[in-house]
Amino acid sequence: MLRQLALTDMGAAAQVHRIAFDHAMPWLVGLHTPDEDRWFYRERVFPVCRLWGHFDDDLLRGIIAFRDGWVEQLYVLPAAQGRGVGTELLQVAKDSCERLELWTFQRNASARRFYEARGFALVEQTDGARNEEREPDARYLWTRQ
Repeated sequence: MLRQLALTDMGAAAQVHRIAFDHAMPWLVGLHTPDEDRWFYRERVFPVCRLWGHFDDDLLRGIIAFRDGWVEQLYVLPAAQGRGVGTELLQVAKDSCERLELWTFQRNASARRFYEARGFALVEQTDGARNEEREPDARYLWTRQ
């Protein structure tokens, strides 16, 4: 089931983010504490983004946060990956926007394949100097046909 997330869901959203992030990018594990993650979702993401979640039996399995043509966050728990959860969440953003951009890390090959398979095109790569992790990243663009 898909539904828009409320402020009370931000703790669960932060937990999905951290589990999926650490699984996909183990070389960056420990970047933030759980308290910092919860603060980030409550104070930085929730006020400016539309957040949606995918639930199975009341358990949050994946999240998307998007705004003004940007996908800010998209994370799916490892056990739920490959089951259409990310695709459904991404479709919520696609249905709301004429175009979407996003950043992902160059080394996150599975995320890059996911976005490319869903119509996103690579438009820029950087050395990571502008992101917190100092990790080379890639910007993708999707435009409604």
